Amino acid sequence: MSGWPLAWRLARRELSARFRGLRLLLVCLVLGVGALAAIGSLSAAIADELAARGRELLGGDVELSVSQRIAEPAERAAMRAMGQVSETIRMQSMAVAADDRTAPVQLKAVEAAYPLYGRLTLADGRSVRAPGSGMAWIAPALADRLRIQPGATLRLGGATFRVGGVLAGEPDRLSEGFTLGPVVMVSRAGLDRTGLVQPGSLYDTRYRIALSAGDPAAALQAFEHRFPAAGWETRTRDRASPGASRFVLRMGEFLTLVGLAALVIAGIGVGNGVSSYLDQRRQSIAMLKVLGATSALVTRIYLLQILAVSVVGIAAGLVIGWLAVPLIGHLAGAVLPVAPGWAVQPLPLALAAAYGLLIALAFCAPALVAAGRVPAATLLRGVAAPARAIPPRALAWMALAGTAIVALALLSSERPGFAAGFLGAAMATLLLLTGIGWTIRALAARLPRPRRPLVRLALGGLHRPGSRTVALVVALGLGLTLFVLLATIRTSLDGNIRRTIPDRAPALFALDVPPEQAALFRATVTRAAPGATIATVPLMRGTITAYGKTRVAELKTIPEAAWALRGERGLTFAATLPPGSALTAGRWWSAAEGRRPLVSVDERLAKALDLKVGDPLTVSVLGLERTATIASFRRIAWDTLGFNFVLVFSPGALADVPHNLAATIDMPRARVPAVTAALLPRFPSTSVIEVGGVLAQVQTVVRQMATAIAAAAGVAVLAGIAVLVGAIAAARASRTYDATILKVLGATRGQVLAVQAAEYAMLAAIMSLVALALGTAGGWYVVTQLFDFAWLPDWATVAATLAVGAGATVAIGLAGSLPVLRARPAAALRSL
Repeated sequence: MSGWPLAWRLARRELSARFRGLRLLLVCLVLGVGALAAIGSLSAAIADELAARGRELLGGDVELSVSQRIAEPAERAAMRAMGQVSETIRMQSMAVAADDRTAPVQLKAVEAAYPLYGRLTLADGRSVRAPGSGMAWIAPALADRLRIQPGATLRLGGATFRVGGVLAGEPDRLSEGFTLGPVVMVSRAGLDRTGLVQPGSLYDTRYRIALSAGDPAAALQAFEHRFPAAGWETRTRDRASPGASRFVLRMGEFLTLVGLAALVIAGIGVGNGVSSYLDQRRQSIAMLKVLGATSALVTRIYLLQILAVSVVGIAAGLVIGWLAVPLIGHLAGAVLPVAPGWAVQPLPLALAAAYGLLIALAFCAPALVAAGRVPAATLLRGVAAPARAIPPRALAWMALAGTAIVALALLSSERPGFAAGFLGAAMATLLLLTGIGWTIRALAARLPRPRRPLVRLALGGLHRPGSRTVALVVALGLGLTLFVLLATIRTSLDGNIRRTIPDRAPALFALDVPPEQAALFRATVTRAAPGATIATVPLMRGTITAYGKTRVAELKTIPEAAWALRGERGLTFAATLPPGSALTAGRWWSAAEGRRPLVSVDERLAKALDLKVGDPLTVSVLGLERTATIASFRRIAWDTLGFNFVLVFSPGALADVPHNLAATIDMPRARVPAVTAALLPRFPSTSVIEVGGVLAQVQTVVRQMATAIAAAAGVAVLAGIAVLVGAIAAARASRTYDATILKVLGATRGQVLAVQAAEYAMLAAIMSLVALALGTAGGWYVVTQLFDFAWLPDWATVAATLAVGAGATVAIGLAGSLPVLRARPAAALRSL
């Protein structure tokens, strides 16, 4: 018997059923593979759920939507030719209870056919359709805020409704996106009673169609061909909630890369664990060499052992990741767009397993190849060999596995460029920390010897033969960098919400102020809140249909930064440059030039679309296309929460379009109730929105994002701890030798522990400075470049987090040294 069969026979005899000596390898793989499996399975499960419930979420096979108008007779006839049609009108409004409590709501008017798919249910268990003309269904949040129950009355605009029930299940809620307030559902006739829909009012009309036959995409293509300039937005059941799908895809991809980084970090722990295990097996390796085993046979024996343990660790990680999906769905609750189904997701699990196996092979290669190449005489001496360079064969092995990992990451990513940048940054960080580790070893060897013996021994421990300084530096650096990174991101996000936005935001927004009543609006606000600052702008909705020589409908994909091309945008016109904007190219129009159709564009959108001053830009407003010439580009201060528009037109471009005004009211927040109470009786069609409620929603979303990032990065932190434990375990033999010699020479346990503490403290101090720089740079990039927020870290919190992290790593290091202290000198000397 020879070759692989003999290697497996010998490997199986040595391999412990309790994985003694290889538990660190097992833990690292379970952590990394489990995180990747859970993240990938969760993303795939949500995507499958969105796809499976496409008709229900959309409310039809296809949807056509437009702003500030209803379908023309010819358009409605074309829709009826496709199948059964259900019309839904949505608009912002104010709900007033019988005791004059008020709340901004999303008013939703539906026809008798609603819903075409799915079930509309109430809290009492009833399955219903559109309410009667004098009745309304309300969302639970509105019932709680206004303290009303079924049977109570509610005023919307100029009409009073009886609350017929509290909504429990609204099948198309997810596809309708973000709303400024809870939903109130009325009938189409009920909406007409309110008098809220007037020329210039902001409302959104959606037509859901249950097709009689045919392909949804083909049906929409035929409709758009017939009405090319009408400004219709279209969706099919396959893209019922593109916003939710895009969020799940992007967040899942980012968290997958974070999980992959955690697995790479765990790979270092794998390398340390394997190195420690092979160091413990040196007597067995020596015996095999003495009996004639070749280096290849030794490598095969321990490769098979490592593969066997890796398979168990990977399988356990896959099971944990699969079981975690429903648990995450339960804990996350309303944070996720839909509840993920509990099913096996083959592709994410296969990717996680492949990553785990490749990481294990890549990081165990140096120790395996080195074990096979070391002569038996060196192994029998029992003294830790000095650190050697990685053998060329191991480097080739690592390069092959690394290439496969990168290829998998890029092929499975929707954004290969982003994935490549992320992996490149992670690899650069690892190489930098490795270089710092070798630099510390070299400098420690050249520094003058301190007079104090314990400090001299601690300094010598950094560069002595067999020291694990490089591995410890990598472990400490990764862990502390992650602590700083998370602290800077979290405190910056909190700082943006807590300090920047509220200080500069108005107290109230008002929508649908009739232009002819602007003076009365100002007077009413001023009487209720003397000294209030009021700003008004014309507001309408429109869709960008063409720019330069490009039609948006002809684009196969929309550039990531060109988000303004996705759906309708708020449009306005102005004679002067709006506050909060600064021209970066071109010039603003004069009074005479303002009579021509001109437009000023956000500079970031201009860059994404490669626009130039003088290019034409076309928008569809109220079903008609209007083309303007680009006169300038602007830099917009988006964080003011004032009126910020991607497109600002000249009066000559849009002033003749029916429109209402939007207003911001800047005043002490204590006057908000008085202003709201004064406005509603005089302006029943105007919606007044308290900015504090909007900020609370934004704050919740941002904190959920930060929590998701922290949870994923938490796995990386645990992997970093495992790396530290592995580095300590790998150095246990040499440290036991050192401690034994010190004890023989008369050192106490306290003195031996003090040497260890001084060594770890020196490394922790150095790596804290490195981690502060690396973590701050990474946090700055995430906050300013990915999230586009101001850089506002709380340095006191960052410093405290770093101090706690450094203290914890030193404590872990000392805890790992306790077995060394318990070693008896006589027994230790006999084993050397």
